[in-house]
Amino acid sequence: QVQLVESGGGLVQAGGSLRLSCAASGRTFSSYTMGWFRQAPGKKREFVAAISWIGDSTYYADSVKGRFTISRENAKNTVYLQMNSLQPEDTAVYYCAAGRGSPWYRNDEYTYWGQGTQVTVSS
Repeated sequence: QVQLVESGGGLVQAGGSLRLSCAASGRTFSSYTMGWFRQAPGKKREFVAAISWIGDSTYYADSVKGRFTISRENAKNTVYLQMNSLQPEDTAVYYCAAGRGSPWYRNDEYTYWGQGTQVTVSS
């Protein structure tokens, strides 16, 4: 069992930055692929980024490539999402998730989900 708690969301102006954190409980955190997803009002939840269990491989949605960076610290049971050059279209609730399946961009490959943190980007 893995429990996930996101933090770091907030209100930022376009062009600004935020860093999201996802703290995990459970001794098996380091064995999971970790992903970030987001859901804007009226839209489906979409993939943002993912990182392998050891942190040596990452994958990004085209919409965030070059602006967002996912990383993890297994010793701290934490995964991060550094978001730079934020735009209004990045406004959404951001969720972290843990899973062992593939492909990483599929929602249903993730077993555990956090409650989400709101990110709002003003123009």
